Amino acid sequence: MDSTDTRYQQLLDWLRTDLGRPVESIAPASSDASFRRYFRIHSEGQSHIVMDAPPPQENVRPFVAVAELLREAGVRTPKVHAVDADRGFVLLGDFGNRNYLDELGDDTAESLYGDAMASLLALQQGAAAASVDLPSYDERLLRTELGIFREWFLERWLGLALSAEESATIDQAWAALVWSALEQPRVCVHRDYHSRNLMVTDGANPGVLDFQDAVVGPITYDLASLLRDCYIAWPKERVYLWMESYQKALLAAKLLEESDAPRFRRWFDLMGMQRHLKAVGIFSRLNIRDGKPGYLKDIPRTLAYVTEVGRDYPELAGFMAFLECRVLPGLTREALS
Repeated sequence: MDSTDTRYQQLLDWLRTDLGRPVESIAPASSDASFRRYFRIHSEGQSHIVMDAPPPQENVRPFVAVAELLREAGVRTPKVHAVDADRGFVLLGDFGNRNYLDELGDDTAESLYGDAMASLLALQQGAAAASVDLPSYDERLLRTELGIFREWFLERWLGLALSAEESATIDQAWAALVWSALEQPRVCVHRDYHSRNLMVTDGANPGVLDFQDAVVGPITYDLASLLRDCYIAWPKERVYLWMESYQKALLAAKLLEESDAPRFRRWFDLMGMQRHLKAVGIFSRLNIRDGKPGYLKDIPRTLAYVTEVGRDYPELAGFMAFLECRVLPGLTREALS
């Protein structure tokens, strides 16, 4: 590491001096779409992960609190061994380096997704929405996230100057997506439950990471995040079969009412659209603001979910036409590299 990296030097000092751990080796463990960094250390025959979350950009306290909440619900999260919340350092258990994205294939998908949906059901059953102290995924937050798509992707990345008619079309689509999210049953939502944050381990799968932004919100959010993953795509028919199996599990667990069942696919579809529009905006922002262009390649796949699903909903026809005419032609190979 660069000797001028003061955060890295402080982290080593915390491990060696404050915690008394002889660091035999240390190396970057994973990349992140935030300011957080992760290192894998070996000390006294054991492997651990150290999080570096620099204040004021990051706050480790929600991570620690949600880790405990999820563990109590029966979700496998890394054990927290030590915390320096003021300096933004956390020593964690190590799930290894085999994430779902690297392990998923036609021969493993049923087993891995089955485990992931079982873990998600444990979260939604074990962390009751009425009792957890988490922020609400309310209308303000939903609209703020959709605004990321408009500001960072449409306006800043593609350079579109929207007409009044186009703005009205977008506002109409946003209203439909927000209303669909708000009418759903509310549960504890991981908020980033996808293949890069789920780990294949030597014990029970999955090991679950990156949960610090958990909220109380729509019941389909994490399921859409899992099955319509921004980093890997599956045939539409297979996705709906998985969705239907999870819907049956929710009904059996009394987390979903029979009267809600006919609307579940619509909730799932439109919730996925909201998430994917936000993700496209975030990928653009990571490139423009944070100098991380690697996520641009995921934009076509993520937008493809939006256009594929949106065609099934007549009330979104205007927005689909806007995407077809004004957005998709701008996604040249040069723009995404």
